[in-house]
Amino acid sequence: MVPSEENQLVPKEVESAAEEPRVLCIIQDTTNSKTVNERVTLNVPASTPLKKLFEDVASKVGYVNGTFDLVWGNGDSVTDMTPIDQNSDKTILDAGFEPGKKNFLHLTDKDGEQPHIMQEESGTTEDSAQDRFIGPLPREGSVGCTNDYVSQSYSYSSVLSKSETGYVGLVNQAMTCYLNSLLQTLFMTPEFRNALYKWEFEESEEDPVTSIPYQLQRLFVLLQTSKKRAIETTDVTRSFGWDSSEAWQQHDVQELCRVMFDALEQKWKQTEQADLINQLYQGKLKDYVRCLECGYEGWRIDTYLDIPLVIRPYGSNQAFASVEEALHAFIQPEILDGPNQYFCERCKKKCDARKGLRFLHFPYLLTLQLKRFDFDYTTMHRIKLNDRMTFPEELDMSIFIDVEDERILPHLLSSFLQNSLLYELFSVMVHSGSAAGGHYYACIKSFSDDQWYSFNDQHVSKVTQEDIKKTYGGSSGSRGYYSSAFASSTNAYMLIYRLKDPARNAKFLESHEFPDHIKQLVQKERELEEQEKRQREIERNTCKIKLFCMHPTKQIMMENKLEVHKDRTLKEAVGIAYKLMDLEDAVPLDCCRLVKYDEFHDYLERSYEGEEDTPMGLLLGGVKSTYMFDLLLETRRPDQVFQCYKPGEVMVKVHVVDLKTESVAPPISVRAYLNQTVLEFKQLISKATHLPAETMRVVLERCYNDLRLLNVSSKTLKAEGFFRSNKVFIESSESSDRHMAYTDSHLWKLLDRHANTIRLYVSLPEQSPGSQFRRSVYQKPSGDTSNLDEACERVKGPAGNMKSVEAILEESTEKLKSLSLQQQQQEGDNGDSSKSTEASDFENIESPSNEIDSSASAENRELENQIQISDPENLQSEERSDSDVNNDRSTSSVDSDILSSSHSSDTLCNVDSAPIPLANGLDSHSITSSRRSKANQGKKETWDTAEEDSGTDSEYDESGKSRGETQYMYFKSEPYTADEGSVEGQKWLMVHVDKRITLSAFKQQLEPFVGVPSSHFKVFRVYASNQEFESVRLNETLSSFSDDNKITIRLGRALKKGEYRVKVYQLLVNEPEPCKFLLDAVFAKGMTVRQSKEELLPQLREQCGLDLTIDRFRLRKKTWKNPGTVFLDYHIYEEDINISSNWEVFLEILDGIEKMKSMSQLAVLSRRWRPSEMKLDSFQEVVLESSSVDELKDKLSELSGIPLENIEFAKGRGTFPCDISILEIHQDLDWNPKVSTLNVWPLYICDDGAVIFYRDKTEELMELTDEQRNELMKKESSRLQKTGHRVTYSPRKEKALKIYLDGAPNKDLTQD
Repeated sequence: MVPSEENQLVPKEVESAAEEPRVLCIIQDTTNSKTVNERVTLNVPASTPLKKLFEDVASKVGYVNGTFDLVWGNGDSVTDMTPIDQNSDKTILDAGFEPGKKNFLHLTDKDGEQPHIMQEESGTTEDSAQDRFIGPLPREGSVGCTNDYVSQSYSYSSVLSKSETGYVGLVNQAMTCYLNSLLQTLFMTPEFRNALYKWEFEESEEDPVTSIPYQLQRLFVLLQTSKKRAIETTDVTRSFGWDSSEAWQQHDVQELCRVMFDALEQKWKQTEQADLINQLYQGKLKDYVRCLECGYEGWRIDTYLDIPLVIRPYGSNQAFASVEEALHAFIQPEILDGPNQYFCERCKKKCDARKGLRFLHFPYLLTLQLKRFDFDYTTMHRIKLNDRMTFPEELDMSIFIDVEDERILPHLLSSFLQNSLLYELFSVMVHSGSAAGGHYYACIKSFSDDQWYSFNDQHVSKVTQEDIKKTYGGSSGSRGYYSSAFASSTNAYMLIYRLKDPARNAKFLESHEFPDHIKQLVQKERELEEQEKRQREIERNTCKIKLFCMHPTKQIMMENKLEVHKDRTLKEAVGIAYKLMDLEDAVPLDCCRLVKYDEFHDYLERSYEGEEDTPMGLLLGGVKSTYMFDLLLETRRPDQVFQCYKPGEVMVKVHVVDLKTESVAPPISVRAYLNQTVLEFKQLISKATHLPAETMRVVLERCYNDLRLLNVSSKTLKAEGFFRSNKVFIESSESSDRHMAYTDSHLWKLLDRHANTIRLYVSLPEQSPGSQFRRSVYQKPSGDTSNLDEACERVKGPAGNMKSVEAILEESTEKLKSLSLQQQQQEGDNGDSSKSTEASDFENIESPSNEIDSSASAENRELENQIQISDPENLQSEERSDSDVNNDRSTSSVDSDILSSSHSSDTLCNVDSAPIPLANGLDSHSITSSRRSKANQGKKETWDTAEEDSGTDSEYDESGKSRGETQYMYFKSEPYTADEGSVEGQKWLMVHVDKRITLSAFKQQLEPFVGVPSSHFKVFRVYASNQEFESVRLNETLSSFSDDNKITIRLGRALKKGEYRVKVYQLLVNEPEPCKFLLDAVFAKGMTVRQSKEELLPQLREQCGLDLTIDRFRLRKKTWKNPGTVFLDYHIYEEDINISSNWEVFLEILDGIEKMKSMSQLAVLSRRWRPSEMKLDSFQEVVLESSSVDELKDKLSELSGIPLENIEFAKGRGTFPCDISILEIHQDLDWNPKVSTLNVWPLYICDDGAVIFYRDKTEELMELTDEQRNELMKKESSRLQKTGHRVTYSPRKEKALKIYLDGAPNKDLTQD
C-alpha cells in the first residue's frame, strides 16, 4: 500500500432521492494462508448497523456469523487489535467508519478458533453431507469471462467450488490455454467422450502414468463428476511425456489437435477405438490436374482431419468475407499456362491445364482452421490477420460437392441426394493476441441444453449468440487495407461442426449408463477428492511456524518448520519439536522447552511457564499464514534450571575481555529492563560473571564498528540505545588502562581489532622442488646480505661445481635459523613475546616436480629461472625487499616466525620494527581511510584507465614507500586441514586478518608461505558456486570479504600498474571452429603492437608449439567470434587501441607478407559461391585501398578470373563465418546491392573482417532431383547445427510440439 492510501478519496455512491452516503469497507481475511491475499469489498449505506455489517461479511466470505472478529487495519497492517463489537446496534458511521474513504478491516480468529465454514447449499439429492467441500465459498464477482484476452487471476479457494453453470474448468499450468480449449471441446463432443468411456484400461499391460487414453478418461470423469471449480491437467501432460518446462511453451491448438490424434491412434491400435479418429474427423478429397487439350486427368486421393481456410489470398489486400467464400476459394481450380504448363502423359508435351481440389467425403465432425497466422516478407516477421470473417451457425456443405465426379463415395452421394449435408456449429476456439503470443479459450454449445458456454481456463460462464458473433474479428467499418491493423485481436481460429443426422447424433452417457470400469473410476476419484478435502481441513487448522534450536553438543543453530495442529497442547508440541530436531541422543525430553523467539534480532521474547496444557492455537494467536515471531527449542543440562523470560525484557550477550591474554570470551546471556540504569546493569552483570562492578567497564556495540563506552552510571539502558537484543563487552581489572582515554586504551584497540578481524581460508599453490630453494633465497636476513649473494653466486657458477638444491637449502636455512634464534633471544630480553621454536612440518613439504599449478605456464617457468639466477639488486628493485626497508634488524617479523618453524605466526603488519605488543602497536585511530582516494587524488577517474579498470594499482607511492606501512594491521596464520572434498595434498592456511588491510599488504604477508615475491603470484577469491575471480585492486582493502571466505593462490606474474591481462585466440578462417584459445598474456599501456608480438613469440613456442617469426602473424580486434580491425605494428595500446581488463584479441597466421600497411586500407574476407557445383570455396582475404565497390569488384575479378561485368557480391549475415545453407544462399542473400561505396546502407562495411560472398552471374544453378535435395538438406542441417547456425530464419526459438508415447522424450541432441 502506498503511504496514506486510506486517506485517498473514492467515488461516493448516492442512493436514489435520499442521497445517503455509502461506506466502502475492504476486508482482508487473515485467518488462512490460502485467503490472506484476498480482499472482499463491501459498499454499504452509512446507516448500516454493525450487526448487519457482520452478517453481510459472513455471507460474502462464506463463514458462519459469530465465529470471527473484525479489527481495524491500515492497508496490510493491523493498527488496533481490539475487535469491533458485532452485537452493537450502533451504525457504522457512529462506530468510526468514514464515508468517501477506504475503510480497511482485518477478519481474524475469534478466541483463537478458526471461523466456521458455512455449509454449501445444494439442490440435488445426490449432494449428501459428506459430498460437500470444506473451505470458503467463492467471492462474488471474483470469477468472470471476458471476450478480450485478460490475464485472469484466481485464488485457490475459488477453485474449490463448482461454477454456477454446473461445468468444471481447467487450471492453466502457465501457458496451456491452447490445451485446455481443445480438451474442453473433446469433452463436450458426445461421440468422442462416450467412445473414450467405453475403452477399458488394462493396468497389467501399461503404466497408468504414461497412458494417454487413461489420463484423458480420468480427466473427463473429473470434468463430469467433480464439485471443484477447476481441476489440474498435470496428469494428462505428464502422460504426454512433458516436463514442467512445457507448461511455459505456447503452441498452436490446431497443431496440438493433430499431434494428439496421432498419439491416440497409436495407443488405440488393435482395440475397438482403433479407427475412432478416422470415423469421426477424417474426410477425403481429390487433388487433380486436367489437360485442357485432350481432357486427360491425373489425380490422387488425399485424406484430411481439418480444412485450412485462407483469410486473405496471397498478394491481396482484401480478406474473404465469410467461411463459405473461403471454402469456394479452397476448391477453385487454377489454370497452369505459360511457364507453368503441365506435361500431359497423353499428349506427350506441355499443355495448358486446370489444377484443383474436389471434396469426395466430409467427416462427421468437420474441423475448419482459419489461417490467421501468416508471414510478412516485408518485415520478415510472423503476423496475425485480424480481418473479419463470418461463419454460420448451420453450414450446408452440399454446395461444395462435385456430384459429377465418378469417384464420389456412394454413401456421401446418397446423403447429398437426401439433402442431409447440413452441419451445426458447436465449438469455436478463439485466439486473442498477436503472432508473438496470446491466449486461447473456447466457446462451446452444449448438446444437452443448446446453451453456449465460454470455457476460459478455470472460468466457465454462459455466453450468448451475440458473444459468438464478436469472435468474427475485424472492425465494424468497411474492410480496407488497414482494417486488419486496427481490428480486434480476439477472433475465431478453429471451428468444429457436427453433421445433423438424428441416426448418428449421440447424447452424453449419464452416470447410471457408465460402464462398470468407469463407475469404479468415479468411485476412486470421489474417494481421492474426499481425502483431499480432509487434508485441506487439517491444513486449515495446522499452525506452521519457524523453529530454531542450538544443538547442545554440536553448538550449531538448526532451523526447521514446526507444523502442529492448533488443538495440540504446548507439551505435545515440545515432543514434536524434540523429534523434529533429532535430539533423542543429545538431551532428555524433559530438558527441552519451547520459547517465543525473534530470530532476526536473536531475542528471546518470553517463556511459557505454567501453560503446558494450553492449545498451540491460543498461544500463537490462531492459525496464520505467517507469524511475526518464531519459536526456539531451548535445552538445558539436567543440573540446570530454565530461566524465566518475561515480556518487556531485553536480552544482552555479555563478552568478558581479558587484557592480559588479549582474548574475548564466548557470550553469557543476561536479561535486563530498558528502564534500568547503567549502574544497576553493572551489578546485574557482576552477579552473572562474578566480576567486581566497581572497576567494570562496559562497552556497547550498537552496530558494526560502533563501540560505545557506558560511563554515565545514572543513564538508562534505553537512553544508551539498547534494543531487543544487544551485545556488550566488559572488562574489570585493576590495570592502569582504565584510567586512559577510551580511544587510546588497550581495551578499545583490542575491541577494534576484534570487530575488524575476519577468518579466511587460503589454498596455497603446489610447489616444485625448486620452489623450496626460491623460498629460502627469499628469506632475506637484511643485516647480512652475504648469504643471499653467496646463494645466488652458487647458482651462477659452473654447472659442474654447482651444489645440489637440497644442500643449498639445508645450509642457508641453518644460517637463517641461527640468526632467527639470536633475534628471538634479544626480543625476549626486551620483554617482547617469545616465539615458539617447536619444529613444524608445514613449510618443509615438497610436491612432485610434475605437479605444477595449471597456471604455472611458460612465463612462470621463466620466472623460476629468473629468480634463481638474478642478482639481489634486481630482485630488490623488482619488488619491495625486506632488506631494503628493514636494514636496522637482522630478520623481519614474518620471516622470524616462519624460520622458527612455529605452527602459527601472530604479528602486526609493521614493517619498520620488530613485533610489538598489541597495546603499543595499534594506532589510536586504526580505522584506515581509503587508499584509493589518495592514489587517485587530482587524477580523473575513468573506467578506461588501468588503475580503475584492471585494478593494477601500484603497491608503492611515489617515494617507493610501501603503502602497507601507513597502518599497523593484524595478521595471524596457521596450517589448516581442509574438508574431505579438497584435493589431496593441497596445503591450506587459516588466516585471521584485519579486513582494513589492503590487498597489497595482504599479499606481502603471504609471501613467506607462497615462497615467491607478491608480484609473482595471483589472488583468486572463491565464491559459493566454486567460481574463482582474480582480485587485482592492490590498494583496496579486504572489507568486501567476510568470515570463512576462501582464497586460492596461483603462481604467475601479477599485474602491475598499467598492465592488462589479455586472452589470445587463434583465428582459423577456414576451419569448422574458427576461434581457438591459445594463451593468456600481459599487455602494458604504452606498449606497441610489435613489442607485444615479440613478447608473445616465446610463449607461443613453448605453450602452443607455434614456431613463428614476428612478420608471420598479426593481431586483430576480437568481438565475440567476429574478427575486426587489424592492428598495425606501430599502433600503441591505450593511445591508438583501447584496451581493458580481460581483453580478447585474435592472432592470425599469415600465408605471406603483411599487406595491411595503413589504417586507410580495408581487409575483407571473400568467399566464392559456385551455383553450378552447389559449393562454397575457402575464404580469401582481399585488401582494399578504399571503400569503393568498383575496387572490390576489380579485386574479386582478379582473384577469381570472373569477368568484371559478371561479378555479383553480397554481404554475409550474422556471426563469423556467416554460415548459410547452400540451398538458400543463391536466393536469400541481397546480391549485387545498388551502391557505389561499401560504408553505406545496406552494407555498412566500415571495419576489417566483413564477409563477402561473390559469384559469376552467368553461372546456372544446378538442378537437383528430390533425392539429391533431401540428401543435401540433411547434410546442411547437420553442418549448420554443429556450427551453431540456424538453417532458416526464425525470430525466436520455438520448441517443437511433441507427444512421447513412451512417456519420456528421447535425448536426441541432433533435433530440437
